[in-house]
Amino acid sequence: MTSTRHDDVDADRYIEAIAARMSERVTDVSVSIREFLESDIAELRGDVRTGELLGASVEANVGTILHALRYDLPVAGIHAPPAAVEYARRLAQQAVPATALIRAYRLGQRRMTELVFAELRALTIPAAERITVVERITAMLFEYIDRITEQVVAIYAEERERWLEHQNSLRAVRVREILAGHKSIDVEAVGETIRYPLRWYHLALVAWYPEGDGDAIARLQRVIGDLAESVGAESAPLIIAIDRATTWAWLPYRAEPADVAARIRAFATAHRDTPAIALGTLAAGLDGFRLSHRAAQRARSVAMVRGLSAATVVAVDDPGLAAAGLLGGNLPEAREWVAEVLGDLAADTDNDSRLRDTLRVFLRAGSSYKAASAELDLHVNSVKYRISRAIARRGRPIADDRLDVELALLLCHWYGPAVLRSTTS
Repeated sequence: MTSTRHDDVDADRYIEAIAARMSERVTDVSVSIREFLESDIAELRGDVRTGELLGASVEANVGTILHALRYDLPVAGIHAPPAAVEYARRLAQQAVPATALIRAYRLGQRRMTELVFAELRALTIPAAERITVVERITAMLFEYIDRITEQVVAIYAEERERWLEHQNSLRAVRVREILAGHKSIDVEAVGETIRYPLRWYHLALVAWYPEGDGDAIARLQRVIGDLAESVGAESAPLIIAIDRATTWAWLPYRAEPADVAARIRAFATAHRDTPAIALGTLAAGLDGFRLSHRAAQRARSVAMVRGLSAATVVAVDDPGLAAAGLLGGNLPEAREWVAEVLGDLAADTDNDSRLRDTLRVFLRAGSSYKAASAELDLHVNSVKYRISRAIARRGRPIADDRLDVELALLLCHWYGPAVLRSTTS
């Protein structure tokens, strides 16, 4: 017992001496550790200000460790130095991965251990006490780094979330200013602010889940990122959260891509958890940015009335959708007009639905029975029969007001029950 207490007293004395000697050259020790970190972790080689904060963080941690060693202070009561906290926040703001911050502390522990052992070798210490000193210093360094790392990583995560929320809010404000078009826009400056190439071609989309939850926006961002990569977007998509289950997005291209809408539909079909998506028209430049978004909004307004489910893609370029969007601004009036134009053919029944679809395809095909039969995959005689039944249900020929009939059929196709006459009493 007496021998053990004597060893502890001697170990305390040697640890205090080592800490005191290193405290006299704390700046040199800190510089050595900083240079070691920057040489090994590329992500830490930032701008001048970030480098200065790294130096301040290292020196603050080294000073705290040496103070704890010198006076045998319990690690449990130590909090991350303010400089270390500020550095963690800086890395979060600059999107430096948290793994780089964690690695910096682990490598810093290694380098600090090497420097402490160098001091240890410079002292004349009996072998028995030397083992005790090494064990106690090693344990304290580990406990300190473990505790402080946990604290700064939590601070990093909190700051990263706050910073992203701020940046997303700023992007959303700038995007809404662009869409409003009320004031002159410096395309290059605003493009840099929102981190999106405004001079390129754009395909706007609105994406949403029919029912949102707490994770909906994160899911939307993930899916749109995957979608952009799948369809060959040439830079990161611009994504703006609108509510808890809806985002606006733009896919950028240097040149006009081919069949992008078809590729988006293929993506939606092939992947799980794909939201409902409304596509605008492909257009270039600042005006194209706005135009494509307005078109996507029109497509979405039609889809929302119809109540389309997730994984459904509608595009403003789909036949008749743009016209339906323009005509459907007042649905009660549209319903009355459809009933006036189509008569009994406007009834919300499965049979009338088949007749309407056949007549719509027939008229779009230039009144060609052959073309309509190919598109509908029906025998020509079946098409002729359905057309005659559709005209009979309408109650009059279509030659005199063919355009009205086509428009009414488009409204029925895109809006469904919202513009049809209910058959229930």
